[in-house]
Parts: sequence; structure tokens; C-alpha cells
Amino acid sequence: ILMFKNYGYLFQESYLSLPGWLALATALILLPTGVLAVSISVKRSRNQQGTLMYLLLLLLCLQLSSAALARSYCVGTSSQLESAMGYLVHQHNWTCSQDPGNSAVDLMQRKLQCCGVYNYTDWLKTSPSSWYHPACVPESCCKGKHSDCRGDLGHVEQLSDEGCLKKLKGQLCFAMLYIFWCCTVLSILELLAGVSNGILMRHQPFHELRIL
Repeated sequence: ILMFKNYGYLFQESYLSLPGWLALATALILLPTGVLAVSISVKRSRNQQGTLMYLLLLLLCLQLSSAALARSYCVGTSSQLESAMGYLVHQHNWTCSQDPGNSAVDLMQRKLQCCGVYNYTDWLKTSPSSWYHPACVPESCCKGKHSDCRGDLGHVEQLSDEGCLKKLKGQLCFAMLYIFWCCTVLSILELLAGVSNGILMRHQPFHELRIL
């Protein structure tokens, strides 16, 4: 959720943060479900057993939806990120000056410690004039440890090596795969909890709540 809040200008679809919100809703429901599951073994309440089954079913729906969305978004956002970053770099107005800049692309390059879409050479294709290629890149490409860096191409070692596309895709896929595997593991555990609860309900049948 925080990632999409920080880099929302790179994503056209606002629903890309949906897996995070579903995971958050799952976490909020998971806590009372766990408390209920622990109390059942002590009180053996039939009402609690039925409620637990409903909560487990709701959690399974939320988690499987979140896992499926996270997996698909990790694969499907690569081309969108590439085009959005390329547009930002192409439209960025900059000159070889000491002005650090506070545009979206400058903030992204400082935060991710990256330069350009693939590397610093992307800036050589977006010069202020069609006939002049500057001998520098934006200062936001500089590594944090080089305080005297001004984006001069004569000191390439002071510039970030990686492009922003690779770094942001890595962070995005890590977050999505984290959600995917957490939801998958929890779904398996909840299936086991549901089977265990069903066995308890079968050994202690009740007729007044047969609809469950």
C-alpha cells in the first residue's frame, strides 16, 4: 500500500493496491478468528464452531483473491512501468546546473538510488536540444556518498549504476510475492483448521443449527 502511495504516478490503474488492502482486511479478521479458535477447545460451544467455519470461509476467499491478484500484478505491470518511466524521463526538463530538482523523476531516482530507465545513458537521448547532447545527467542520479557530485559524465563512478525500472520492479515483485506466499501458507493452515473444526462438529452433532 505504501509503495503504490509513493509511486502512484507510475501506475494508471488505482486498483493495483487492492492486494494490499485485501491482505490488511485479512489480518484484521484473522486475529478474532484465532481467538475464537482457541476458545472453542475450552468451551466447545456449538455457536462458536459454526461461527468459526464462516470466518474461515471468509478468510479463504479474501486470501485467495489477494494471492491471485498479487501474482497477476507482478507479471502484468512490467510493460506499464517501462512506458511510464520512459515518458517521465523524456518529458523531464533539466539542464547541466547545480539545481537538484524536485520533480517526480528526481524524487524517484533519489529514493531508489538509480539513474534513468535502464541506466544513465537514457538521459543522453533526452537532451534539451535535438542537436546538443549534454555532458551530464540530473544530480538525482548521484550516489548519496558523493556530496560533490554534479552529474558530470566525466565521473561516471559517482553515478548510480542501476536503472530505476529494474529496482522498482524488484521491489514491486518482492512485495507482491510476499503477499502471495503469506496468503498461500495461511490458506493451507486455515483449511487444516476448518477440517479439524468439522471433525469436532461431526463428533458432537447438533440439530438446531443444521443449516450450518
